[in-house]
Amino acid sequence: MPPLLEKSSDLAKELQTYREKLPELLADEGKFVLIRGKQVIDVFGTYEDAIKAGYEQFKLEPFLVKQIHAMEEVHFITRLFGVPCPT
Repeated sequence: MPPLLEKSSDLAKELQTYREKLPELLADEGKFVLIRGKQVIDVFGTYEDAIKAGYEQFKLEPFLVKQIHAMEEVHFITRLFGVPCPT
């Protein structure tokens, strides 16, 4: 498990729930799912609606809002942050 996830068991649990429920969630691909622990709370059309619902229901307790995708997009960083660019 990556070090960041080791420190945040809530996030790890919610990401695991997302992976487990993904086959069911794909019917709503492109929308945003609200997950708390091992429970899928609801699916929303916009990120803003999902975040708003999460804060209304859970206040400052941890929850996850994630866009539903069959394939995760990979992001590449072309240089290290904090290291001056040689150009």
